[in-house]
Amino acid sequence: MELIGCLILHGFTGGPHEVEPLQAYLNERTDWKIEVPVLKGHGEELHLDEVTHEIWLEEAQTALQQLKSVCDEVYVIGFSMGGMIAAYLAATEKIDKLVLLATARRYLSFKYLSQYIAEMIGDGFKGKLKENDLYLHFKSKFGAVPLKANIEFMKLVNHTKPYLKDITTPVFIAQGQKDEMVPFKAAYALDEEIGSEHKEIVFFEQSDHLICLGDDSKVLNKMIYRFLTQKELDKMKETEESTL
Repeated sequence: MELIGCLILHGFTGGPHEVEPLQAYLNERTDWKIEVPVLKGHGEELHLDEVTHEIWLEEAQTALQQLKSVCDEVYVIGFSMGGMIAAYLAATEKIDKLVLLATARRYLSFKYLSQYIAEMIGDGFKGKLKENDLYLHFKSKFGAVPLKANIEFMKLVNHTKPYLKDITTPVFIAQGQKDEMVPFKAAYALDEEIGSEHKEIVFFEQSDHLICLGDDSKVLNKMIYRFLTQKELDKMKETEESTL
């Protein structure tokens, strides 16, 4: 029996919590070996003073190689900055399928943080601040992200973008239409620049940047699962047809 591995990569200043619903969905429905590494400096507490984009890429490569050493097939899923890292891995390593979620092909639009802050303040007056996903996501980050870390993030985007044309593996691209951190047009650019023959691109009307945590997450999870298991479904269909 083939063992399938799945590497899921979080975003800049984030952690596994950003993709936890998707990880849980796949865990419930598969026996895959799923790894969600915490990139250096990230997680519940940020320590980004000494990080470099080279370290993030090396850590992701190491995690992928460890999966490949024990698995027959490997899928890579990346969110935001993790999407650009996942794309780089797909271009430089042999993987079987690639999923890109709200991928930061361009730099994150931090100018829109003021709008998010306004929403948080509004929810604060209504006594609903603890229900605001954006507040919960960003509350620990203000003042915790040094300028150097932001520069390293930009270096990572610049370094990985030229590799998009070298990707040949099937890819699924998901983007929220309400995402103002990564404008939805970035998904069209990914579609144009990625070299794969098989590409699927889906826009989710109700999702902002935190696409795995938003209102469309259940539909998103189902579509990713379908994309990743399509070969297995095709084999089952062929077997059924041959027995008729």
